[in-house]
Amino acid sequence: VPLQASGGGLVEAGGSLTLSCAASGLTFNNYVMGWFRQAPGKEREFVACISRSGGVTYYADSVKGRFTISRDNAKSTVYLLMNSLKPEDTAVYYCAADLSSVFVHMDHRKYDYWGQGTLVTVSS
Repeated sequence: VPLQASGGGLVEAGGSLTLSCAASGLTFNNYVMGWFRQAPGKEREFVACISRSGGVTYYADSVKGRFTISRDNAKSTVYLLMNSLKPEDTAVYYCAADLSSVFVHMDHRKYDYWGQGTLVTVSS
């Protein structure tokens, strides 16, 4: 599996977590990277994505201003810093890699590789 996500856990509302996703076997800087999440009983939804160089980012409205996506191409790792967490942020978070796209986007169908998911639980 070329993507390994980690960093999930239990946190109180208002708290922070940082997720990491390490890539292996990929030329990492050729990939647009994204984070998605899936809450129980709901469909997978887009959270954030970042361009190959890291210079462009895009966020879902629900997380804008609270979450920050970043990447370290030297470490083949993408991060998701989550601040001011809310109970509705509770979900399994997945990282994904898209080789074909040039621009950042939120279309999960275009992502080629997916991590195994890491559970984030926010208590009220």
